[in-house]
Formats: sequence, structure tokens, C-alpha cells
Amino acid sequence: MMQNRPAIVAVGRTKFGEHYGKEPEKLIEEAWLAASNECGIERKNLEACYMSDCFLPITNKLGLEEGFLSELTELHVPMEVTRSFSAALLTACHAIQAGVYNTVLVGGIEKMTDRWDKIRDDLMLLDDPWSYYAGGTPESNHELMLRAYIKKHNITGENLDKLNMALAEITVKNHANATKNKYAQYQRKITVEQVLNARKTAHKPLGLYDFAPISDGASALILMSDSAAKKISKRSISVLGCGSATDYLNYPKREDLSHFVAAELAMKNVSQMSKVAQSDLQVIEVYDQSTVMEMVSLEDLGFCKPGTAWKNIHGCQNCYDLGDRKIYVNTDGGLKADGNPLGATGGAQIYEIYRQLRGEAGERQVNIGNGSPHRGCVLEFEGFGTKAYVTILGESKNE
Repeated sequence: MMQNRPAIVAVGRTKFGEHYGKEPEKLIEEAWLAASNECGIERKNLEACYMSDCFLPITNKLGLEEGFLSELTELHVPMEVTRSFSAALLTACHAIQAGVYNTVLVGGIEKMTDRWDKIRDDLMLLDDPWSYYAGGTPESNHELMLRAYIKKHNITGENLDKLNMALAEITVKNHANATKNKYAQYQRKITVEQVLNARKTAHKPLGLYDFAPISDGASALILMSDSAAKKISKRSISVLGCGSATDYLNYPKREDLSHFVAAELAMKNVSQMSKVAQSDLQVIEVYDQSTVMEMVSLEDLGFCKPGTAWKNIHGCQNCYDLGDRKIYVNTDGGLKADGNPLGATGGAQIYEIYRQLRGEAGERQVNIGNGSPHRGCVLEFEGFGTKAYVTILGESKNE
């Protein structure tokens, strides 16, 4: 058993979407209070805070976010800021494992719609400078990856039609899932025809409905050592492992443009750490900034062989058939429909797996056999696959 294994005792989040009228502090406070009320942990119990955001210094002129969080919580405990929720969670897990803290707040926030006129320009900062100055849009790499994937795996003719249909079906699935998620940005169904027509209108292989939106929102969780968690909750969810890997910032310079090597390496690392194989995972949250990313991620995480994920996706409704079993992916609607407020996105992914493992996902609840799933994982990226984080969660058991 892992020493001081971290466990999540409560989660909270806001609705994702456009919150122009809400200050950042109102959003993170809402997420924190939801988590606090769930488990009875108060501000005075927190020993440290880890928060994530990508653009608050730009969108809301908040340069020292730690001070902002200190003001909000009226605490002077150690606080650190990262760019993604998974990075904040990884750092918090290390602190728990080291025995430094027993109770930690992990939060994420983003207010991207406060800078509608410039946010797409800001997003280019997550790419390499040459692409930025050449006018590369946030969507361009996704189309380059799709072309590289098709070329590498020699997908032509009828198979190419099926691949394009499979990508459209990802959108349909995620929007259908989001109709059951009260926090989702888009709670309406989308048809395959709408996805295909948007591509025709754009005269591109990917259209409007293939990409995740610009979003505001916040998410939070309370992390404790396993021993401390058992004293306040009989149903905490253990963090069985966190893995991370990094790739080149310049996407065109990468050795293989058809997939994300960082995700593949992060998954290998966390599988070895947690002793959990892909075959043990039943619910998955992947970082679908585009439909291409969801497809490719299934291969990078080891659920499908390279060049074949579209076959597993094509024709499926709410889950993917792997032959020997089925997996449920992005049951909350994914980034595509739930929303993508960068610093808070990973927290929403964790929120969904937490709820699924506890059997608390309502209409979205996945049932494996006679009960809820026992293991799940989350994949989150920073940039276009530049940094990958994979977190494996599981039921906390007395060992």
C-alpha cells in the first residue's frame, strides 16, 4: 500500500459557460463551498492550497493569484499556482505522500470570456512562437494531426468516410451526455448531419462542432491523506496514481504528428505506479479539445491499437466497444459540451470520475454489472499535447 496515499473526500464545481457578470472570486468560492459543505471541512482545517489557471493575469489582471486566494479564504497557509488542475493535484498528492500535509484544497478557475476579443490570440501563446507569428490558429494543429493520422495509417476510401463519421459521432455522444449534466455549457443534442454540414460550410475536415468552446468556470476538491480521510468519510476516492510527461512545444518538430507521445508515456508511468492496468479502467475522461483528440487519446492510453480507434467509435452510442469489454468516455459531455475553462477543466474531469465511482452521477451513472465502476482515469493536457497528466482514481478500501 502507498505510504500516505492521497484520497479525495469532496468535490465541487460551477456551471461552465459565460459568466461575464461574475468575478473570479465568486466562481472559485462557489466551487469551494460546494466541496466544503459536502464533507464538513472548513477553511480553518486547510493546511495548504494549490490553484490552477492559465490566463487570469491576462483576462482579469490578477498577477499574484496566491494572494487573491489568501484574501478569499482569509488564510495565510502555503499556496501555489499551476497552469492546469491536474498539475495542481499532482503537486498536492506529492505533499500528502511526503507527509507534509493532511488536508489540502485543490482548485481551478478561468474567466476566458472576459477577453472575448483577444482570447484566441492568447491561446496561441500555448503554441510555439513560429506558429504564433505565422498566424497559426488554435484549431490548425488539430487538422494537421488528423491529416498525419490518415496518412500514417493509410486510411482511404470507405474507411476514410467511416473515420469522418466516427469523429462526428463523438460530438453526438458528448452532447447527449451533457444533456444529463446540469453544469454543462451546452445542454442540447447535436446530430451527425449538423457536424458534417458545419465542416462543409467551413470547407475544412473539421468544423464548428468538432471543437470545444471558450468557457468560464471553477472547480475544487479537498484532498486528504488516506488515514485522515477515513476519519471523516466512509466513501472517499483514492488517488491511486498520477503520471506526467512532456513533449516539444513546437508540434511540427515532433517525431510523430499522428498522436501524443506525452499521453502515452504518462499512462505508462501511472500504470506502473498504481499497479492498475488499462483493462481495470471502466470510466475515462479524456481531453477532447477536438473530436480528433478524443479518438487519438483512446490509442495513446492503450485502449485501442494505433490507427484503429475510429473503428471502435463508429456506430457506438454512449460507450465504446473494445471487443472484450466496453468503456465509457466523457460521460459528463467532455470538453466539447461540458466546456473548457482551462484552469478548471481538469477539476471537472476529476469531479465526474469521483461521482461515477461513488454512484452519484444521476442520469449519467454508469453501471458495471450490479454496481458503479471501481476504477477510472483522467487525461488532461497543457497546450497541444505539450504536457500530459494521467490520474487514476479508485475506491478507497481498508487494507
